[in-house]
Amino acid sequence: MKCLTIRQPWATLIALGEKQFETRSWWTLYRGPLAIHAGMQVDRAICLTEPYRSVLARHGLTSDDLPTGSIIATSRIADCLEVTSHEVQQGWPGGNEYVFGDYTEGRFAWKLEEVVPLVHPIPAKGRLGFWEYPVLEEDM
Repeated sequence: MKCLTIRQPWATLIALGEKQFETRSWWTLYRGPLAIHAGMQVDRAICLTEPYRSVLARHGLTSDDLPTGSIIATSRIADCLEVTSHEVQQGWPGGNEYVFGDYTEGRFAWKLEEVVPLVHPIPAKGRLGFWEYPVLEEDM
């Protein structure tokens, strides 16, 4: 299964359904299943700022509770949209979604759907870009 390593708290925000777009500097033609891997680093400072602090608290979490070095959810990349100044000026994506990503013109927003958090995170070493994990049925 294709995996993507994402720093914390952003990986957890995806797993919780609070973040629907992952913003990247690169375009992907890939559409399909994607495992969300929480990287080893936690941005503790951003976890203390709003709206991060409130959203995590609503789920009973702080920066100390975020899993690292594990696959924490599965999802599906449904689309990849280029960020343009026109869309941002029109208020897209809006709300917390805008704060949770980097919507600088020329970046790309990957639409994630069918996100399912794993009951038991799977320890795994992350990598840059897409990487493969040999998912077994019992893992999920």
